[in-house]
Amino acid sequence: MQDQPKIPQATAKRLPLYYRFLKNLHASGKQRVSSAELSEAVKVDSATIRRDFSYFGALGKKGYGYNVHYLITFFRKTLDQDELTKVALIGVGNLGTAFLHYNFLKNNNTKIEMAFDVSNEKVGSEIGDVPVYHMDELERFLEVEDIQVAILTVPAPVAQSITDRLVSSDIKGILNFTPARLNVPSHIRVHHIDLAVELQTLVYFLKHYGAAEEIQI
Repeated sequence: MQDQPKIPQATAKRLPLYYRFLKNLHASGKQRVSSAELSEAVKVDSATIRRDFSYFGALGKKGYGYNVHYLITFFRKTLDQDELTKVALIGVGNLGTAFLHYNFLKNNNTKIEMAFDVSNEKVGSEIGDVPVYHMDELERFLEVEDIQVAILTVPAPVAQSITDRLVSSDIKGILNFTPARLNVPSHIRVHHIDLAVELQTLVYFLKHYGAAEEIQI
């Protein structure tokens, strides 16, 4: 989103959700959509959708709604979907292997290009057409392929030491699936996804809020 002013992080997190639904709408032949229709589909209230869209100027017309083709074109450019983002996966365990088989099949602009592990059984093989290299070769391959995003699915005790190596290799973003809270310089972006914590949070909200209340992020 280089050409856009900074927007709230909560809005930025919702943009890919809007983009995915709009692509589905376009594929079905629908030419326009209202904020109410978007709200029902993505489970975000229509006032929030209108506010999110307002950060980017006049994307729709009152009484008409939004032009689906125009929104797709706009969000594709905003989300840099015309440019392939190559990703490295670190740690080919059960979760890492699942990522390699999935490899963002519904997003042609994000691709796991290579994976790294220390297991002699996995190094030198291909999983989901993704080559698996030894961790000793991490820095060399990241530099050759100019990869700036990494998915971390390694045991927690080694997460920080591997992160330090990623930082020294000019990685700009890390999607961390380990329980470890990583220390990185301020110019590195880390998104922590702890599945156990997410599950505990879900159970807590079910008990105290019920299923009917949508928790907006």
